[in-house]
Formats: sequence, structure tokens, C-alpha cells
Amino acid sequence: MSGESGVSSCQRPSCEGSYEDMGGGELYCDTCGLAPVVAPGGLLASTPTGMAVAGKGSDSARSGSRASARGSSRSSRSSTSRRSVSGRLSRALSGQSTARSVSVRSSGSAGGQSGRGRLGAGLVAVPEVPRPDPRAAVMANPEVPERKRFCSRSDCGAPVGRSRGDRAGRTEGFCTKCGHPYSFVPKLRGGDVVHGQYEVAGCLAHGGLGWIYLAVDKAVSDRWVVLKGLLDTGDQDAMAAAISERRFLAEIEHSNIVRIYNFVEHLDQRTGSMDGYIVMEYVGGKSLKEIANDRRTPDGRRDPLPVEQACAYGIEALEALGHLHSRNLLYCDFKVDNAIQTEDQLKLIDMGAVRRMDDDESAIYGTVGYQAPEVAELGPSVASDLYTVARTLAVLTFDFQGYTNVFVDSLPEPDGIEVLRTYESFYRLLVRATDPDPGRRFASAQEMAEQLTGVLREVVALQSGRPRPALSTLFGAETRVTDTELFEEHTDDVSVLGARAPRRGRKALPTAVAGRGGSFLRPLDVPATALALPVPRVDPGDPNAGFLAGLLAAAPAELITALHAAPVPSLELRLRELRARLEMGDVAAAGQALAALEERHPDDWRVVWYRGVASLVTGDQAGAALSFDAIYDAFPGEPAPKLALGICAEFLGQLDNAAEYYRLVWATDPSYVSAAFGLARVQLAAGDRAAAVRTLESVPESSIHYTAARVAAVRARLRRRPANEPLGADLTAAAAQVSALQGFGLDAVRRERLSTEVLGTALDWVLSGSPGAGPAGTVLLGSALDERGLRFGLERSYRVLARLAQQGEERIELVERANRFRPRTWV
Repeated sequence: MSGESGVSSCQRPSCEGSYEDMGGGELYCDTCGLAPVVAPGGLLASTPTGMAVAGKGSDSARSGSRASARGSSRSSRSSTSRRSVSGRLSRALSGQSTARSVSVRSSGSAGGQSGRGRLGAGLVAVPEVPRPDPRAAVMANPEVPERKRFCSRSDCGAPVGRSRGDRAGRTEGFCTKCGHPYSFVPKLRGGDVVHGQYEVAGCLAHGGLGWIYLAVDKAVSDRWVVLKGLLDTGDQDAMAAAISERRFLAEIEHSNIVRIYNFVEHLDQRTGSMDGYIVMEYVGGKSLKEIANDRRTPDGRRDPLPVEQACAYGIEALEALGHLHSRNLLYCDFKVDNAIQTEDQLKLIDMGAVRRMDDDESAIYGTVGYQAPEVAELGPSVASDLYTVARTLAVLTFDFQGYTNVFVDSLPEPDGIEVLRTYESFYRLLVRATDPDPGRRFASAQEMAEQLTGVLREVVALQSGRPRPALSTLFGAETRVTDTELFEEHTDDVSVLGARAPRRGRKALPTAVAGRGGSFLRPLDVPATALALPVPRVDPGDPNAGFLAGLLAAAPAELITALHAAPVPSLELRLRELRARLEMGDVAAAGQALAALEERHPDDWRVVWYRGVASLVTGDQAGAALSFDAIYDAFPGEPAPKLALGICAEFLGQLDNAAEYYRLVWATDPSYVSAAFGLARVQLAAGDRAAAVRTLESVPESSIHYTAARVAAVRARLRRRPANEPLGADLTAAAAQVSALQGFGLDAVRRERLSTEVLGTALDWVLSGSPGAGPAGTVLLGSALDERGLRFGLERSYRVLARLAQQGEERIELVERANRFRPRTWV
């Protein structure tokens, strides 16, 4: 504790104990058992907050205030600017451009989700947890440790039943502070029958409302059930009211939520009071806390869960929360204690904190370190539920020291945490889900689950080397791939074919691609590249969605005319007109349209996306990067913003950043072929020829750009090679590729041109006398790998090209080249 906050002694004025780590970064006083209370900003407060246990082995903090502005999406803590991720590109841009406030607010709605099947979303195999024999879970000697004994009155919470000197603490008695009775002795014992139906087998655990019991339902096939105390009070009327109030839990049916069977009353023979119990499904297995604590390094320290396993748990939890939200319910207290894996399924097990969204009166339960900071003032919400999931993911995936105090409402910097440093998309997801402003978190459990699934796809793809594509609900496919050639075509005849110069007269982009030996690459068409990015899907709820669906093939000028005849004005209509203006090159009109959209919809993510596209078209690469970075913050599971950031980084000359973003996209989804060509382009510019060839040759046969990628790979093997670099293996591979491409749509003209490049490079190599010019008898595209054979091969290819030429002048030039390369013969 002292290393994290500088405080080791207990905060309670009447307690002389000190804090100790109980595992997983959870700190509790060794005398009174209370956790440290943390004030905003990570500083320890001077007075403790009362604690109430809300589940199996859990300590939950009851909020002391009610929501005074339940309809508001912002808390008083949200007046500061949005917390944003400092991505690799954003850090590089620091100080290079005028900072602008870039924010994104999504418009999704809370709702349930359809079942996803087994745990892992079909992407990762999560180790199964066997279902144990229920009787094995019964405690042989049910006792509550003294450090966990507190008065059950919500306005007291004083420690009770503590030892004094050599005398052990009492398990029953009265609170010395308020006089309220307490008892830590189980009210039910093995063999007791509750409600004439449930035969008690024993105690499973102790929670905030007393002991939790295992029982057999004698009325329903002797199934195992759990009995949990519903209200700790002797007031029978209050107990009956509590039962009535909680009966809505029995209506919840979901595969990821523990089933509530019944609410019953039972007479306590010792006290004569009627006790209320909730009868729940028995879920055998391990809690996420147990699963996490079971993982240990050789030196005994906790080994965090693999990020992909934690993501799988998060997706299942979000599905369950989405179901609750669709029924106007909030879970309020999701954490590692309250979810159990049994076999290949995750279940939420503690429904004690569930409340209706419009409930302004019931006590609010949450746990320090998991609960969103605005709950104490505004009350719980969908956004605060999603906050708890993100905090749970953080606790599971790294050694989150100080998450209950120093980092009680923040995340540590990613540079010092391997999983956050390695998986930027995962870090960005955590940041958005825990944004100080609840209005800027994910709009629904479904939206967060979709993005978490996208992050999981990326993680699994990077780890396995196998793409994990999926159809995006936000973006359409690439409109086109603008740069499939990569290289300038050879047009100038030179004395040595393999050393031809690139075409003159085109102005290349002022990037590192053109400045680090890469001037032989084709300069990118900036506007065309920007407009080739994926297009946001039309919102089906827009009044013009159907109208716009019929205009997909219209030319930009015709489209604008048609848009003016739309039935009603709408956001989608204005976005389509903005894009049409950009496609026409009418930058001034596009700027005006964008300004109007930003004034009306400043936080709509599609407007921010088109701000980036427009900035890229006009040459403001730094401004475009800021916009696309904001989209990446908002939707970390989407490939489109990463592709856009890769393009910005390449234009800005940041080859390492561009390569990383392109690699993320290409490794995850091979349908984004622009990422493959972009990655190969920056690899070539950086001098990594072998990596560029591997990237180009990884374009699958199913892609319509397969042939273009293989042609570019052939040229990557041959162009601008150092004089002393061995060439034999690349020549052989290039020739084999040219031969193989005949069956993949490579037309005769392109094949013969590519053949002249291969043969010409080989002739340069042979004439240069380079060592290892190839063993005798080697054949390249049907020609012997010697001067005479290569000249005959070049002559043959040029004569084929002459026959295929469309113009007379070109035909004459090609025949002259064939004659020049023909070896001297007697005929």
C-alpha cells in the first residue's frame, strides 16, 4: 500500500490496523476489514464509506447519494475534455499542427443481443471448467473471518465480533456502536427443509445478507438450487415488501444469467422471525476471480489471463447485460467475483444489485475499483454498467495494482504494461468504456460487444497468423484499391534493360517513400486514395435510406441533382452530397457542406470521418490523422480507421507507423487489399524487399487483385537491387511467378512485358559478371541463363509485343528493340 498511495495505516480514526493486499490488488485493513476509501483524483479520503456485501465473497460499496439528474448523460466530473488515447501517430504529430478538439459520440441504443453460441465467439478456445459435484462445494466448518464481520445496518457498518486480547470474537451479539443485533451463525443447517420443498445440504459462502446455502429441490427432480438470504431484518412486513419488489428477477431468462426460481419465507426456530430467501439455479464452476488467482508464475505471483480469454469473457458478460438493459434493468455490480465459468459457459451469478432503470429509491450497490465515478451523484446507468465490464477486463489482463485507490477511476499508462502496449486496440477499448464522461462511452452493450469482438479478432489474427475477417456494421467494403501497380512502368529504352529509369515528368509525394531510395515507386494520387477508403454505411433509420439505396451507381454530378429531389432533408442526404462534391473535386463547396454538418452534428462519428477524408483530399494529412484517430478511439474493433491512419502516416513520411497500421488491418481482414499494397509500399521504401515480397504474395487467390499483387511481387524482386546482392533465387522465383500467372488472367501483353523485365534483369546480371550467375543448364522462361539464351528470349518477347501493338509507331519501336537484342548469328 505504501508504494502506491503513501498510506499504510487504516483511515478509520478508531482503528489501529494497517492495510494488507488480499490478492489481485485488493487492500483491506487487517483489523477492521474495511477497504481504503478513495476520493476523486486518486487521493485517500478522510472518512470511510460503509460497505455491504452483495455477492459470494464480495465487498461492495453502497453509494450514499441518489441520482439527482437521472436523465442527464454527463456527470459533474465530465466538464473537462474527453480523455483520448495518444496513439503512435498522434504522438508523432504533437506540436506539428494546431490542436483541434476531435470527439466522437455514437448513436447506438441499448438493447439485447442474440445468442453467440459457445464461449469464445468461435474465435478462441477457452479452457473449460468442469462442473464439480455440488456436495463438494459445501463448507465443512462454516465460519466468517473476524476481519469480515461488520454491522449489517447500512448507516453503521462498524466492525463487530472482534477478538479482545486472548478472547475470541463473538459470532452473535449486538453492535457496540448502534445496538443492532448481528449473527454470523448459519440460520439453516443440513437436513432443514425450507418452504416444504428445499432440503438444505449445507453452506456455500457468506455474503452481505447472510449465508448462502446449497439445497435440493424435492419438488422438481431433486435439482440442485442455491438459497440466498433476501433481507436481514426482523420486520416481517419489510421482508414481504422486499420479496414483492424483487419478484421481477424471476422473469429474467438468459443463458448467461443465473436463473431465479422462487422467493420463499422460512421461520427461524431460534429467533421466531420469518426470513426471506431467493431460490436460484446452482451454477457449479469457478468465478473469474478464482480463475485469475489460480494462474501463478513460478515465483508465486499472479499471472494475468491471456487477453483473448478475457475478451471472450467480456463478450459473454456484455450479452447478458444487454439482455438486462433490454428489459429496463441495470446489473450495477459486475466484477470478477460475480461471474462464474461452468464448462464452456459464463454466467452472472449475483442478482442482488439489479435494479430498474427508473428506480430512484433503492440502495445502490457497487464495488470500489469497478464502479463508475458518476454513480454516487447521478446513479447507475447503461454507461456505468459498461464501465464495470471494462474495469473487469483490466483487472483480468494485467497486474492492475492500485485499481481500488490510485487508479480507482483511471487507467495506468500503457507504455509500462505489456498487454496494453502490444494491443493498442484493446487499450483504446478500455479507454472509451471508462471515459469520465458517461455520454462518450459505448452507447449500448451491443455496440461495446461488437467492438470487443473486433478487437478479439485482431488479437487472435496477430497471435495465430490467420486472418479473422468479419462484416462491419459501420463501414462498407473498400470502394477500390488505388495503387495496385506500385511501380512506375518502364518506357525509356536504355542500354541495360534491368537498369531502366522511371518515367519522367510526374511529381511524387514529398514523403519518405520518395526520399529513401523509393523514387521508383508510383506516386500516390492523394484525392483518389482518400476517396477509396471504406464508406460509412447508411443509417437504416434515416428517412432517406431507401431513396439513397437507389442512387448507388449515379455519377457525382447526376447524384447531386437527384439529391435535391429527395423527399425530406436528412443527415445521410447531406453526407452523400458532401462525398459527391469531393469526388467532383469541388473542394470549396465540399468545405462549406462539411462546415454546415459540423455545426449541426459536431459529434456524429460519420461527420468526423468525412472531416478526415476531406482533410486528406485537400492535403491536410495531419488534420486527417487527428480525425481518423478519433474514429479509432470510438471504434477500436474496426479496420477502416486503422487503414486510414496508415495512409496518413505514409503521406507524412512515418514509415514505421504506417507499416504498423497497415499490418494490423491486413493481418485481420484480407478483404482490405489496400492495406497489403500499402504495407508492401512502405516496406520497399524502408529497404525491406523480402518483407514486401512476402506481403504481396500473401494476397489470396480469391482476391480480384491477386494477379496485380503477384505482378508487383515480381517487380519487387527485380527493381533497384544493389549490384552485389545475390539475384539467382529471386530470378528463379520471379520467372516461376510469370509462368504461373498465365492461369490467373494475366493477358498476353502484360505477360510479355513482365517477361522482358525478368529476362532483361537476368541479362544485366550475367553481363555484369556477378558471382553465382547460375549453374550451367539453368533455364529462365524457356531461355538458357546465359547471354545468348537471354538475348533470344528478349527478342522473342519483343516480337510478340510488336504483333500485339495497336499503333504503328509502337510496333516499329518494338521490332527495333527485338533486333537490337538478337544475338549475332550467321542467318
